[in-house]
Amino acid sequence: QVQLVESGGGLVQAGGSLRLSCAASGRTFRRYAMGWFRQAPGKEREFVAAISWRGGSTYYGDSVKGRFTISRDNAKNTVYLQMNSLTPEDTAVYYCAASWQDAPTTPRAYDYWGQGTQVTVSS
Repeated sequence: QVQLVESGGGLVQAGGSLRLSCAASGRTFRRYAMGWFRQAPGKEREFVAAISWRGGSTYYGDSVKGRFTISRDNAKNTVYLQMNSLTPEDTAVYYCAASWQDAPTTPRAYDYWGQGTQVTVSS
């Protein structure tokens, strides 16, 4: 069992940056691939980024490529999402999730989810 707690969300102006963190409980964290998803009001949950359990492979959604970076520190049981050049279209609740699979990009492949953190980008 893994429990996930996101932090780092908030209000930022367009063009700004935020770094989200996701702290995981449990000694098996390093065995899970981790992902970030987001969901805006009235929209489906969208894949943002994923990282393999060792951190050697990363994947990004088309809308964030070149602007967001996912990373992990297995010694700290934490995964990060560095978000740069934010736009109002990035406004959403951001969720981290853990999967036994190899860094999947679909929500149904993830086994554990955090509660989410709100990111709001003003124009």
